[in-house]
This record gives sequence, C-alpha cells and structure tokens, in this order.
Amino acid sequence: MLARVRNKVLFSSKRLSAYLVTYPNQHKVMTHIDPIAKGKYYKFNIVLKQPKVGGVFHCQKCIINLFGRVYLFRPDKYEHSVTRIEQGERKLLSFAVTI
Repeated sequence: MLARVRNKVLFSSKRLSAYLVTYPNQHKVMTHIDPIAKGKYYKFNIVLKQPKVGGVFHCQKCIINLFGRVYLFRPDKYEHSVTRIEQGERKLLSFAVTI
C-alpha cells in the first residue's frame, strides 16, 4: 500500500485556511476541479520541497506561476493536477481563500 498524503492544518477559519501538505513517493493528483457552494475559491501554494523526479503541477489557467514554485490559481474554476512523483516527496505550504 502506498503512503498517504500528510495534510497538517496550520490554521482554519470560514474563509481562510493554511496547510502543510506532504505528498509521498509514487503519489499523483488526478485532473480535477474543487467545486464550492458559493463564492470564489483561490489557492496560493508555495512548493517548499520538490521531488527529484516527477510531481509537476499542471493547471488549466494560473493567475501566478513563479518559477514552478509559487502558484496562485482558482481550483473551483480550472482543472489542475500533479504528475506522479517518481522519486522523492513534494511538500508545500498551501493557503486556501474563499471570497
């Protein structure tokens, strides 16, 4: 059985959440959209540790993409995914905002 994603909640409120997320070796995130009931949903992700091989983030439309390490995007509106991590792990600081 593959290792599970570790999702540590740093802060959580009705409109703002912060997480430290660790994706293990061999994990991938399938293409998806994160629907919400109402409002606009934004994610601001900072990749703290990139895997040696794989684990590449793809988004149909990013608002900001700095050097493949810092992303601002609308997960409720645009498809996004992460390729399979072939070697190492992927760690990110993730902020979620609903407006």
